[in-house]
Amino acid sequence: MSEKLHRFSDHVAVVGSGLAGLVTTLTLAPQPVILLTRAAFGAETSSAWAQGGIAASLGLDDSVDLHLADTLAAGDGLCDTVAASSILKDAPAAIAALERFGVHFDREPDGTYMLGLEAAHCRRRIAHVAGDGSGAAIVRALVEQIRRTPSTTVMENVEVRRLLKSGDAVSGLLCATPSGPLVVATKRVVLATGGLGGLYDTTTTPSGNYGQGIMLAARAGAELVDMEFVQFHPTALDAANRVAGLPLPLISEAVRGEGAILVNDREERFLADQPGAELAPRDIVARAISAEIANGRRVFLDARAALGPRFASRFPSITDLCREAGVDPTRGRIPVRPAVHYHMGGVATNLRGQSTIEGLWVVGEAASTGLHGANRLASNSLLEAAVMGIRAARDILATNTATCRKIEATDIPVPADLSAVRQIISPSLGVLRTAPAVNHAVTSLLSMVEKDGPAADPALVALSIAVFASLREESRGAHARTDYPMRLMEARRRRMTLASILDAARSIGPQIFADSA
Repeated sequence: MSEKLHRFSDHVAVVGSGLAGLVTTLTLAPQPVILLTRAAFGAETSSAWAQGGIAASLGLDDSVDLHLADTLAAGDGLCDTVAASSILKDAPAAIAALERFGVHFDREPDGTYMLGLEAAHCRRRIAHVAGDGSGAAIVRALVEQIRRTPSTTVMENVEVRRLLKSGDAVSGLLCATPSGPLVVATKRVVLATGGLGGLYDTTTTPSGNYGQGIMLAARAGAELVDMEFVQFHPTALDAANRVAGLPLPLISEAVRGEGAILVNDREERFLADQPGAELAPRDIVARAISAEIANGRRVFLDARAALGPRFASRFPSITDLCREAGVDPTRGRIPVRPAVHYHMGGVATNLRGQSTIEGLWVVGEAASTGLHGANRLASNSLLEAAVMGIRAARDILATNTATCRKIEATDIPVPADLSAVRQIISPSLGVLRTAPAVNHAVTSLLSMVEKDGPAADPALVALSIAVFASLREESRGAHARTDYPMRLMEARRRRMTLASILDAARSIGPQIFADSA
């Protein structure tokens, strides 16, 4: 039997304590909020691991139009131009809001923002905090601000396993806690649960993040969009002493922005002829590095000529990570490889953060607003999290607070087991994809979902990626099909519910056997 909490029925429930969830919570104040986080408050979030910062057109030589042009170019024809323009215009206001919440961005001696350059940006526009420790510093500041906010109740070590509905609307959350099952009654839920890198065996994100928000929303009937677009960061630290299954440390794009180059073990600068070279969009750089590795080469990031001894002062956190792995970036080359870093797809939302389910808002990486298209522009993710967190909160404050209906008791699902899913998705849905591998993943994952065991929830998210990838017969952005290497003339976004995803998966299975007969 689950304990039921009705005393929070007038509260907004925010699930997740990364940047999107924290900003939503602070913007809602003094509206009562219950913030639920699977781990410790502010811990195990991709936001806290972000190194670069927040992209915003703050420089005198910059503009929203230039930022938009870079975003659309990186998005490879699949950005929603209206959505992208709208979100980017709010960047300065989002930076100002974060400063009101206690975030202190790095500034030049004259008081202007210290702005970094990252891949595919035509201007220096990355506002950062504490050098390359931006994410951790931002999350720390917001966590402290929430601790001083009396209208917010934080519940740590609470994992939301299901959204509960009354009719077509949200009515509560079914949770697992150290003391047993818990039902939280609420009519307004914000999912800010982050990404899905934990589905893969090579990721730069917390390994427990498998797309929980996507799973929760999909099971409740929400539409998903562009699930096939998984971004691999080109330069994760490929240390000899790395432990399988644990996240790889990230070597920020900002290092390349300061002039570091990529070379293979023959000292060949294999991106020299590529437009933008090392600062080409992430999908291009990731594919190039993957091709080198597939040909038996190792790849290194070489910052010795560009930074040398200055590396440690400009990138203190990265320096520490490298030295822990036995690498001195001031004197030697940094071994790198692509790793899952961000998901451009997710729960379909409008520009107020509303999903297709009444009472459910989704913000941050779990959502898909149309900003990122087929390939996210560097540091647009924290920007989107802040902007959309603010917007969702304002939209919620304008909604009618209806009384919660009675919630019926329900069994809690078993804890998720990701191990079997990782073995399928990692080789099948990586940087380079082929029809046989993708379709094999579909049939294997569908079986896991239908068995409804410990692998079912992560398998549902992975199956969504596989089905969307099977249906996109082209190469675009972060989705590269070796059997369909060309990009189609018409750019098309795809929206599907869980029911349609399962139908598509079941139709793919017989086709595989027909093709192999």
